Amino acid sequence: MRIAVIARVFGILLTVFSLTLLPPFFVSLWYGDDTHSAFVAAFVITLITGLFMWLPVYDLREDLRTRDGFVVTSLFWLILGSFGALPLIISPQPDLSVTDSIFESISGLTTTGATVITGLDSLPPAILYYRQQLQWFGGIGVIVIALAILPMLGIGGMQLYKAEIPGPVKDTKLTPRIAETARAMIVIYVILTVLCGIGYWIAGMSVFDAVGHAFSTVANGGFSTHDASMGFYANNHAIMLICIVFMLTAAINFGLHFYAFNNKTLKHYWRDSEFRFYILVVVSAAFLISCYLWYLDIFSLDQSLLHGFFQVVSISTTAGFSSENFSAWPVFLPYALLLLGVLGACAGSTSGGIKAVRGMLIMKSGLRELNRLVHTNAVIPIKINRKLVPSRVTDAVWGFFAVYVLSFFVLAIIVIATGEDFVTSLTTVASCLNNIGPALGDAAAHYGSVNEVAKWFLILAMLMGRLEIFTLLILLTPAFWRH
Repeated sequence: MRIAVIARVFGILLTVFSLTLLPPFFVSLWYGDDTHSAFVAAFVITLITGLFMWLPVYDLREDLRTRDGFVVTSLFWLILGSFGALPLIISPQPDLSVTDSIFESISGLTTTGATVITGLDSLPPAILYYRQQLQWFGGIGVIVIALAILPMLGIGGMQLYKAEIPGPVKDTKLTPRIAETARAMIVIYVILTVLCGIGYWIAGMSVFDAVGHAFSTVANGGFSTHDASMGFYANNHAIMLICIVFMLTAAINFGLHFYAFNNKTLKHYWRDSEFRFYILVVVSAAFLISCYLWYLDIFSLDQSLLHGFFQVVSISTTAGFSSENFSAWPVFLPYALLLLGVLGACAGSTSGGIKAVRGMLIMKSGLRELNRLVHTNAVIPIKINRKLVPSRVTDAVWGFFAVYVLSFFVLAIIVIATGEDFVTSLTTVASCLNNIGPALGDAAAHYGSVNEVAKWFLILAMLMGRLEIFTLLILLTPAFWRH
């Protein structure tokens, strides 16, 4: 590992990140909400730190290699999340502690959407805008890392897309083509955001809300400018439909969007096994939950379909918007929704969770073992997109799943040990580990009542979930540092 190379990368990242503090500064001046000084102070601190790290090694021309990539990827969210918390720490509103500020910032950047803030409707506009912007930039980071870096690092299951994803995924260092891939993905991401924002505005949102919600929708983040989340617009079916469409669009592998963008075709979407599997799961779950809401007479038929489909899409994409207080829905429904969030959406998207491709592989592996019990000598290959899946990939997926389950239970036990009740502990860990946002129990409305020690472990869960767990845990292995 070369410290100078890594310092240069983070110096550039912090310098660029400091520029993102200027838009909320101008928003503050426009609305006269008196928070501009907090953004100026945060800008100066972040810029000076970035330049301090970059200037001593600015002329270094060495490339990042695989081990450096792991370190940069692992520290990316933590460092930017810490500096991103500065405006929230400095600003007198919403008057957050350091822990709550870092929690909110990292929740935004990892597109988790878990919030400790209440009274959103009365917050200064600049703070509201900044939260939404954090998620949008976090979404860009998710896409670039997921499609340009993680496949090269060989994170369990992501190498399935080596053939489809542009970029030197088989190289041992990051080359200029990574930048080309990143630029293409950012262009697509920006286009989706603009279209979403225009759609919201035409459907009836104010310009401020349209921009803010477009940021968090395309990022599948879930932050809102209202305490009621998207429930604030529940009577506007056009807004709800636009939200569903763009949450789903952002939950699809951006490699498929890239192909559609380049080849002007949509046929390849349905040919993709993961896409078909994910859409089947979402439509089936939405139909069943909507029917159950109607059967229990919770809502009328049209309202059951609206809230059922919206909440299933919102949680399964790990966006985490709420159209209703689903934590109060009867029997198994809240837990079924969280389970959909654990599966997550497609790999290479802005969504969190285990990812549909891994769930599909685990299911196919299980079915193969059942068939082997009947046909002991049969050779039963596993295929995705009509291609044979190497055993190395299935091993990596099972390894990922095992570490994921172990991490979940260890973190849940730790949060219980901090004093939180059983339901709150399990659901907050599940929500943060999968970057979903909403939870049950005492955190059903917000995470403000969760104790500070638990919040630090939930921050760890958010980082582990966004980093695909292995990326972070590999730094703890002696073998990583020996070579």
